[in-house]
Amino acid sequence: MTPPVSEVIALTGTPGTGKTSTAEELRKMGYRVLSVNDLAEELGCILGEEEGCKVVDVDALAERVREVLEGRVVLEGHLSHLLSPDLIVVLRCNPIVLKERLEGKGWSEEKVLENVEAELIDSILVEALETGKEVYEIDTTDLSPKEVAKIVDGIVSGDEEVRRRFRPGKIDWIAVVGDRIDELIRH
Repeated sequence: MTPPVSEVIALTGTPGTGKTSTAEELRKMGYRVLSVNDLAEELGCILGEEEGCKVVDVDALAERVREVLEGRVVLEGHLSHLLSPDLIVVLRCNPIVLKERLEGKGWSEEKVLENVEAELIDSILVEALETGKEVYEIDTTDLSPKEVAKIVDGIVSGDEEVRRRFRPGKIDWIAVVGDRIDELIRH
């Protein structure tokens, strides 16, 4: 029998938007935070590896994750919005800054451009919205992880002013990057 789950919060976004750093701040605030990557390993939902990245069986993970979660929990990872959460917070970052962050991690040019393009076209936000769940988006570009965690806490706690400020649809990266778009998506 599946234990009761009061609330599962997905903390998602393109790699490099600040999920892990924000998750650490949420832990300090008393939230129970679980990494999707760690859960996939623990629950045997890794299909293999591709280009140095683990390939997760998202359907199997979504099924198994609900069986092991109790109480309020934050699922951190770029697949968390696909795991039937109750609430989704999508972290966003200016693609120009995101490109610098990902290059700083030593990622291949192809992987950097793939993720920058995904951020530019709102890929994860669109997937999150397609779930039909409650979705919020936060531009983390100029915020510290602590500031982002406070916003997430406001959203989760039901602060209507915070929720209103971070409803999706206010971020338009194509308008922001303007003429620099070519340098972000050239392959």
